[in-house]
This record gives sequence, C-alpha cells and structure tokens, in this order.
Amino acid sequence: MVSFVVAVAENGVIGANGELPWGRLPADLQHFKRLTLGHPVVMGRRTFDSLGKALPKRPNIVITRQVGWTAPGCETVASVLAALDRARELDEEVCVIGGGEIYKEALPAADVIHLTEVHHSFEGDAFFPTLSPTEWREETRERHEADEQHAYAFSFVTLRRR
Repeated sequence: MVSFVVAVAENGVIGANGELPWGRLPADLQHFKRLTLGHPVVMGRRTFDSLGKALPKRPNIVITRQVGWTAPGCETVASVLAALDRARELDEEVCVIGGGEIYKEALPAADVIHLTEVHHSFEGDAFFPTLSPTEWREETRERHEADEQHAYAFSFVTLRRR
C-alpha cells in the first residue's frame, strides 16, 4: 500500500523556500510521526534537505538525480518508480512524504492520502497536485481549532482511492 502523508494549505501550497509556510503545528508533527514510524519514507532530495537528516526508526529513501549524492541513514535512488519498488521490498506500507514533484509523479500509485488541511492560504513554491473527487473518497475528518500551540486551524483527513 502506498500512502501519502502531506500537510497542505487551502490554496494547495505545501512549501515555501524549503520550509512549511505555517511553521510548526505540534499535533501535525505527532500525527506524521505516528503514521510513518516503522515504515519506509520516500522523499525527494529537497524534502530531505528541509528535514536536515534522516528520520529515525524508519528506512529513508531519497530520490535524486545528483550522481554520487549520499546522506547518512538514507538509501538513494534515481526515480520515483525505483523508490517505490525499493520501499515495497522493505514493508507492505510505503509512506511518500514529498515534495510536490514526487507527489505528482507518485499519485497514480497512491492508495491512501493522509492529508493535514491547514485552514489558511500561503505564498509558496511547492504545491500538492489537484485531486479528482471521482478518484478519491473522504474516509475520516478530524478538525482542530487554532490555539496557543497551533497558529492555524487544521483538519486531519484520510482519503482513499475509489
């Protein structure tokens, strides 16, 4: 099973200059950890750069076209297809964690999307692909209001391919 784990603003933005434009949402970070822990995470090199290091307690597979690029705790591959193939060898659940181009290319393989909808619009340079409502159905939705730890309201949404 291929799962996407992504936080996205109302206008489709998922990143700005290698960062999350909404800053830290602690509940979203805990949600991300709960969903990905123990499963291979597939990401592009720029997403890896934004993290700064391999995520602990899960295999990290980084997609890059840079020949010879390496990072401690990571396997590198040259394509989304190679990343998904390698991740499936390691576990039956694969978590794709970004960025925009990786989501776009891997979308046909996705079975489930764990979406954090940030209820605000932001400027950005990385976007989540537009989803067709005929291909995806909403399975769960859990809304969280803004509070002292979370500058913006957000919802955890699970989408499953029809």
